[in-house]
Amino acid sequence: MQVEKFKYDNKIVKLFSYATIFWGVIGMLVGLLVAFQFIFPALSFNLEYTTFGRIRPLHTNAVIFAFVGNGIFAGVYYSLQRLLKARMYSDLLSKINFWGWQLIIVSAVITLPLGYTTSKEYAELEWPIDIAIALIWVVFGWNMFATIIKRRERHLYVAIWFYIATFVTVAVLHIVNSFELPVTFMKSYSWYAGVQDALVQWWYGHNAVAFFLTTPYLGLMYYFVPKAANRPVFSYRLSIIHFWALIFLYIWAGPHHLLYTALPDWAQSLGTVFSVMLIAPSWGGMINGLLTLRGAWDKVRDNPVLKFMVVAITAYGMSTFEGPMLSLKNVNAIAHFTDWIIAHVHVGALGWNGFLTFGMLYFLFPKLFRTKLWSEKLANFHFWIGTLGILFYAIPLYWAGFTQSQMWNDFTNEGFLKYPNFLETVTNIIPMYAYRAIGGTFYFIGVIAMVVNLVQTARSGEFQDEEEAEAAPLKKLAAGYKDEHWHRWIERKPTPLLIGSLVVILIGGVIEMVPTFLVKSNVPTIASVKPYTPLELIGRDIYISEGCNNCHSQMVRPFRSETERYGEYSKAGEFVYDHPFLWGSKRTGPDLAREGTAKLRKPNSWHFKHMYDPRSVSPGSIMPRYPWLLEKSYDTTLTAAKIRAMITLGVPYEEDYPERANQDLEVQANEIVEDMRSTLEEEGFEVAPDREIVALIAYLQRLGVDIEKGNKTAEK
Repeated sequence: MQVEKFKYDNKIVKLFSYATIFWGVIGMLVGLLVAFQFIFPALSFNLEYTTFGRIRPLHTNAVIFAFVGNGIFAGVYYSLQRLLKARMYSDLLSKINFWGWQLIIVSAVITLPLGYTTSKEYAELEWPIDIAIALIWVVFGWNMFATIIKRRERHLYVAIWFYIATFVTVAVLHIVNSFELPVTFMKSYSWYAGVQDALVQWWYGHNAVAFFLTTPYLGLMYYFVPKAANRPVFSYRLSIIHFWALIFLYIWAGPHHLLYTALPDWAQSLGTVFSVMLIAPSWGGMINGLLTLRGAWDKVRDNPVLKFMVVAITAYGMSTFEGPMLSLKNVNAIAHFTDWIIAHVHVGALGWNGFLTFGMLYFLFPKLFRTKLWSEKLANFHFWIGTLGILFYAIPLYWAGFTQSQMWNDFTNEGFLKYPNFLETVTNIIPMYAYRAIGGTFYFIGVIAMVVNLVQTARSGEFQDEEEAEAAPLKKLAAGYKDEHWHRWIERKPTPLLIGSLVVILIGGVIEMVPTFLVKSNVPTIASVKPYTPLELIGRDIYISEGCNNCHSQMVRPFRSETERYGEYSKAGEFVYDHPFLWGSKRTGPDLAREGTAKLRKPNSWHFKHMYDPRSVSPGSIMPRYPWLLEKSYDTTLTAAKIRAMITLGVPYEEDYPERANQDLEVQANEIVEDMRSTLEEEGFEVAPDREIVALIAYLQRLGVDIEKGNKTAEK
């Protein structure tokens, strides 16, 4: 039999591994800063670039797309070559993939602290960066599929199925969610509005977790766990069920993030039903991973690589049980908007993604540098302090979540809210935040130990940039050949596998989204709801830029406790002019959907002082200060362009309004300044009508007003 000699490209694996480590340290360090800001608000340093609202998305993007993203590429480039017995199709494409991805990450590091954001969770990067992401993702897919086509191994192993599904689904998710109308080079408005925007965003957001943080890592699990244990995968049949059931069911589950919101009930119910069904394939994958280690548990005790992988798979199982549980309406009513969700997310992030990445790196470095791991003791120390860190991180936040929900919903015997001041629920859980920060510190210490260990491992060995290999070329199957299993035919054909994956993931998305966009009764309009004034629109953009939606929701759920605290529950028609929607996913501060109504309205001067120093009007607040809003002027040269963009998106401004919008803007700004001038001057403040604080106040005072006016009109 003819044998071909070739070389695996280890250089690209090394580059992505180094990037994984580097961005992991950066992302987790930013996460630590975020955690400590909850205890010590002064750690925002009174700088606009380091407030929670701006660096929280920096943390999530750095951990998801920089740390985990580079980890995916490192694992895929290493395993794919060996599974296909072929070098990557193009070294040039590999390098473009690497350097392009790093430039995207650097652009995120620069733009997010500067306040350039779309506000959409896990999709905050602005439109030029979105385009770059799509292009680099295509480069990755091109390189992967071209390698598959020139492979020397006929059978496509299960890990490759997950890689293919990841590529095609992430591409669809990113493109659909990123439809936006550019206004300037770094400013855009979502093409979708309100309820529709929320549905698209959480279809993307949930499936970013599913197809960026889960399916590629399942592929890595199916490769690295058997390799590290030197055992075959437990069940081939179970892997087939796991793959197809998972990618079909996952895509439907997004609406479970929007339970009790203004999203139509039928869409919420679909999200719940499919989320519950997800337990089966998810746990099938967990069982397949853990039982691969049957007969090898003595190795787990002695091998730090396997220790990390066992805990990673267990954390995957815990997260994928908890997720469907949280999609049940009675459980979601307790957990949503609380720190329970933060705990849930981090069990997956720290346990599943973090530990599997660490195990993979501990496996790769001795292979790449042809040596032994420098210190197994240090790796075991990393394992135990990392595990302790996860426990210290998650358990207090579960406690905090229950505490928040209980306090928000508590009534006195007389029927009044027991804790009407939202701030009481914040100050009560600060000790839990302290424990969370301690847990994060433990986890980060483990990461630093890993960095030392891997650096020393690299120094003690000799890097093999091109690893020699040999394999027989792929031959055509004989006529009349029959596969031994019905699923083998698709495993041998990458194009049908890609098309099949695409069809399977599109079914759920199409069924959920098309009716929401095309059936008008799903988003009924409300006559009293009007477009924002130019000043309010600018104020809304400032609200988005500062990341206020990271702490404040704008969605009053139909619960007695919420209508008592905030006012009338939210309706779909309220948000038809909101590009993007700002419902939020966490309440570190109170809901703001009714902030401008008679029930909650505060004087303009209160908002001014609150933004300048929150603790001056709300003692004990953990909100950062925003003194720059009093000094910076908003840009009126963009007003006309913003109004034109809104007209393009269907907001009913008059055709000639862009040219005269600034006149209305000046009138409203002067009214706000005159209203609070005497109060502020007595306290030594100066305020000009062109300051950002004035626009932000205009926006906050508008929230909920249209619905209130509509109700009063209806009563008359």
